[in-house]
Amino acid sequence: MKTSDLQRGLSAVAILAALALAALAAFAGYWYGTHSPAEAPQPAAPDGGKALTDASGRRVLYWHDPMVPGHKFDKPGKSPFMDMQLVPVYADEGADEGRVTISPRLTQSFGVRTVEAKSGSLPSGFTAVGAIAVDERTLTGVQSRVQGFVERLHVRATFEGVRAGQPIADLFVPEWVAAQEELIALKRSAQPGVDALVDAARNRLRLTGMPEAEIARIEREGRTSGRVTVTAPVGGIVWEIGARDGQAVMPGTNLVRIAGLGSVWLIAEVPEAQAAQLAVGAQVEARSAAYPDRAFKGRVETLLPEVNAATRTVRARIVLANPGGTLKPGMFATATFAGPEAKAAVLVPSEAVIRTGTRSVVIVAEGEGRFAPVEVETGRESGDMTEIRKGIAAGQLVVASGQFLIDSEASLKGVLARMNVAGEAPAAGAQSGHGGQAASGAVRHKASGVVRDVDGGEVFIEHGPIESAGMGAMTMGFKAPASGVPPAVKEGVRVDFEFAVTPKGEFQLSSIAPAQGRKP
Repeated sequence: MKTSDLQRGLSAVAILAALALAALAAFAGYWYGTHSPAEAPQPAAPDGGKALTDASGRRVLYWHDPMVPGHKFDKPGKSPFMDMQLVPVYADEGADEGRVTISPRLTQSFGVRTVEAKSGSLPSGFTAVGAIAVDERTLTGVQSRVQGFVERLHVRATFEGVRAGQPIADLFVPEWVAAQEELIALKRSAQPGVDALVDAARNRLRLTGMPEAEIARIEREGRTSGRVTVTAPVGGIVWEIGARDGQAVMPGTNLVRIAGLGSVWLIAEVPEAQAAQLAVGAQVEARSAAYPDRAFKGRVETLLPEVNAATRTVRARIVLANPGGTLKPGMFATATFAGPEAKAAVLVPSEAVIRTGTRSVVIVAEGEGRFAPVEVETGRESGDMTEIRKGIAAGQLVVASGQFLIDSEASLKGVLARMNVAGEAPAAGAQSGHGGQAASGAVRHKASGVVRDVDGGEVFIEHGPIESAGMGAMTMGFKAPASGVPPAVKEGVRVDFEFAVTPKGEFQLSSIAPAQGRKP
């Protein structure tokens, strides 16, 4: 082989080796950036170790991705988790327990919208729906006053309309015939003292229930009749029928019952929460879908002493004037109740209030991208507005959309802050870096769990609830103790460990060792 050929072969091998090394280095950098915890000591500034500051002159502790707040970075750049730039966390935010700072760009991305809390009063009235029913005070019974038979019933079905004086039924009364013949015979007699006997015969007919007009006809025409027509004393609708053609009736038998429609009841279903605003005698305006342009005036007659267990409503009985019988039983109507004059209060949109079941929270915008959750006491709600009795004042800006993301981040920061000793500032130089110790004033928590991974200076442990730290069961990463991870602490080993939360929110192990006498 010639020397020149050998040199060319060696050059080719060197080039291939260099390309392989470059590819390997690129892969290693990618793997480290995606798998290693992106937390490192705070970088030294070019001015000789002074704290790093941004363009505004504020000291920066670290950068993080708001969507993955557990990972911290020592310099700005693009997040490896999301397609977005890292956000700085400033040192002067450490004392803002529960507060959150969001850049204007993220505020827009999160869809955060703020509104001003205003002073005003909610409408004190309210509405309720109900159904029209018959006013039972207008029910009138049409009865038979004699013993006889129904020859013909003029009304054949319920809810038929009747007018005052309209025939209801024709009755045949056999005992009337003898009494009428006696009256006719006495009228024709010329015996002395017959007038007293005629009066007695008239009274007998009256006692059997014969109308005065029928008695006068008998005296005038001198002709008997065992039939009588019963008429309606009032107008309305037939509410109940108690007899049919050919049926025998006794004195007191209800032939029909008539319900008047001059006034009706509206049985309104009032929500239990608004029942305290109801008062007997209160004025009400009702509208029916059948007559949307017509208002019916009325008043609350009584509040029924029961609550519907299924709908949690109280029934209010309202008497409505019903000229012309317009409203019919069974119709639905909406009642508007006039409430007392409302007091002025702080009002915010109902969507701005976060209700957890145990508290109500409003996110207040403090300016310059700073937000803080404030626990409030709410009052009445009407339409899309809610009263705030305590917690915020008129003029403050509250978050009306995107507040759930802010509240979650603020709650996380508040929990981390409360896990440290209240009111005790970290000692100088006690800031923990990668593998550093927690502040001396931090509360230490003991727990046990199973090691799931050991990655450099971080140990991932699956543990149960840790009540002293207010933490639930989860798998999370802890920074290794300053002395390092013991060799016996490996994946799958059950361990007992102790940790504290640093001022930067890191979970720093102070000790970790295999659990004695327990298996994973």
